[in-house]
Amino acid sequence: MRIATYEYEGRRRCGVVEGTVVRALPDGTSPLDAIGAHPLGAAVPLSDVRLLPPLQPPTVRDFVTFEEHVEGVRRSVDGAAGVPERWYAAPTFYFTNPYAVYGPHDDIPVPPGSAVLDFELEVAAVIGREGRDLTPEQAREHIVGYTVFNDWSARDLQSAEMRVGLGPCKGKDTATTLGPYLVTADELEP
Repeated sequence: MRIATYEYEGRRRCGVVEGTVVRALPDGTSPLDAIGAHPLGAAVPLSDVRLLPPLQPPTVRDFVTFEEHVEGVRRSVDGAAGVPERWYAAPTFYFTNPYAVYGPHDDIPVPPGSAVLDFELEVAAVIGREGRDLTPEQAREHIVGYTVFNDWSARDLQSAEMRVGLGPCKGKDTATTLGPYLVTADELEP
């Protein structure tokens, strides 16, 4: 199932995408409530709607999930090489700003004082139920879907603040782009 949050005729809606159209779900349906729901609205062409972020997450965590990325980050910050042994025990992540989430076609503001705005195309795993200290097998049961995730970074601000040993802060605070859809995990099976 592909779930979209969109604006149509001045109203914010949540709906199910079927081919090139979206069908509205009942008013008040959230993207996570949409899983397994049946659309009621008439088909509206996707070309007639403004796609919004598929969900407004209460928290966003961005992980450094593969070795080459760890090496690249270290090299860009302080010229160090290799992957710290500690990363294998607990992959590094940071909390990004959940109040700066943008839709797939939104313009992104350049933060004041930055001249080097960059993005990384990533995949977001959307967690749909509570869990703690899960094994990889248990974690999969908590993922309700996936969406495209663009991590926007003011590289010049980030580089300066990381030298202080704190952060990333302002270098990563500007924007995160999500969307266009929340794709349920079953769509990607096997």
